[in-house]
Amino acid sequence: MSRAQEEHDAFAEALRSRGVEVLYLADLLAETLTLPEARAELTAGVLSARRLGDSLRAVVAGYLADQEPGRLGEILVAGLAHEEIKSSGGLVYEMMDRHEFVIDPLPNLLFTRDSSVWVRDRVAVTSLAMRARRRETTLTHAIYRHHPRFAGAELLFDPSLEHVEGGDVLVLAPEVLAIGVGERTTPAGAERLAQRVIAAGLAHTVLAVPIAQERATMHLDTVCTMVDVDAVVMYPNLADSLRAWTITGDGDELRVRPPRPFLEAAADAMGIDRLRVIDTGLDPVTAEREQWDDGNNTLAIAPRLCVAYERNVETNAQLERAGIEVVRISGSELGSGRGGPRCMSCPIQRDPLR
Repeated sequence: MSRAQEEHDAFAEALRSRGVEVLYLADLLAETLTLPEARAELTAGVLSARRLGDSLRAVVAGYLADQEPGRLGEILVAGLAHEEIKSSGGLVYEMMDRHEFVIDPLPNLLFTRDSSVWVRDRVAVTSLAMRARRRETTLTHAIYRHHPRFAGAELLFDPSLEHVEGGDVLVLAPEVLAIGVGERTTPAGAERLAQRVIAAGLAHTVLAVPIAQERATMHLDTVCTMVDVDAVVMYPNLADSLRAWTITGDGDELRVRPPRPFLEAAADAMGIDRLRVIDTGLDPVTAEREQWDDGNNTLAIAPRLCVAYERNVETNAQLERAGIEVVRISGSELGSGRGGPRCMSCPIQRDPLR
């Protein structure tokens, strides 16, 4: 745990050293919990779990009511263990193993990309597919609606809608999105998000891109991320096989064109001759290994400047040969959760491209 914290601190410092303001979700949550309405909403959310039963629910409600905002935020993120409540909560409490959690932790909250995504000046609070992750969006939803930092922010999507995860949403150009479709983001979710961004004038084209349902390719950004205005780093095994349905529209009316090769459809939508592809790894074996180690999950912080795990030696070398500066960070522990720098970040505002 301490090693993971050290690596995350170094990641944040790497961003700051490049002029990026870093906001911590835990800090935003603690500040949000100082507001009575937000506190009541988030507390009610965890108390509504049916597995608690009435007796334990009453005990937990009293315990949470006594916590100051910072500690309450820790509980909502890290969970509440059985042993932390000393008084009995009836049959449910007595029958629990002492190592069980009364409030489950959210270990995947580290991957802040998935629970919300910004499209220009609007935020889509997503609808996470995996049951273990669904409570993550209750926190981000509350932060965006209650925290003064986000006063006036318009919500583009919310957790009650069809499944969409932020790791499947790539901004290819200022008015072009690609949305991965598969286990985490459904066709219905992609359609709903496409309709909303097009109707709002935030994009003129959305590409729906089916991806294989494998652990190493769970989201679109595990196989492809932008590293320049006309370049992606991409798992070569999929470069020629990825297809895309092109979605355009006029107001609420969507038009869907038949699938084409993703790279071809993306270049047309972006108004460029071709989208440059920088391969993961150097050979098929290295490519597969570095794909598994999140070699494609780079975080672009400016054109031709990205953050990547240092362990993906060949992919980073490929990027540099293509003119992309790589800020290397350690990920021996952070990467164990199967996510890279892009997964661990949620950009809320970017300078316009020049």
